[in-house]
Amino acid sequence: MIGIIGAIPEEINAIIEEMQISETRIIGKRKYYIGKLENKDCVVVFSRIGKVAATITTTTLIQEFKITKLIFTGVAGGINPNVKVGDIVLATSLSQHDFDAFPLYPKNEIPLINKKNFKTDSGLNQIASTEITSFLENKTIHSYISEKDLNEFGIQTPVLHQGLIVSGDQFIYQPEQVSKILTDFPEALCAEMEGAAVAQVCHEYHIPFTVIRTISDNANESATLDFNKFIERISNRYGLWIVKHILQNIQN
Repeated sequence: MIGIIGAIPEEINAIIEEMQISETRIIGKRKYYIGKLENKDCVVVFSRIGKVAATITTTTLIQEFKITKLIFTGVAGGINPNVKVGDIVLATSLSQHDFDAFPLYPKNEIPLINKKNFKTDSGLNQIASTEITSFLENKTIHSYISEKDLNEFGIQTPVLHQGLIVSGDQFIYQPEQVSKILTDFPEALCAEMEGAAVAQVCHEYHIPFTVIRTISDNANESATLDFNKFIERISNRYGLWIVKHILQNIQN
């Protein structure tokens, strides 16, 4: 069984619509959709926003549904100047930028685990990288998303970035927030609110996982403008194509 998570309904609605749903279950106020997508056994759920919500959801997927792999898809704010709206970031590792137990433990390190960064699965990332590159470089994106929508958001030649994603229970939209994150994590590509929590749970349960983020904004004062429109018209289309093509290339 493969788990698929988005933080909000708009990030996974298109995936759910494509599933052959055999059952739904409500656990902890979350609705889990069980069925098949690309002939793979899957369970799809939106976690709600934030690290606690993501932790609860990921743990439930592992304990109740016995998932063996996990895919997290959604949006993030670009904080590296080379990361633009419409680009895709594939996490190679994730960290909590707002976690700090110093001076008891090193800054940003998770106590008793002795880790600051949690690595994603290299095998899943290789598949994801190949499929995302195909989506972007072979102009598949232009047959999947209208030119009008791409132009509205200024998306011309989106690219794939691979590296560090940071997570925290904050919506990042001010220069001071970005500056603080980059001081602690100069290699960070984008910021969001769930991925590092998912990563820690998967690390502790030995579940291979990947986190894929479409850049919806550049973490500035305009970050909230047309946010829902971007998810509806751009990122959920990205996510559906990428998730389906990853599933085509992995085993249950």
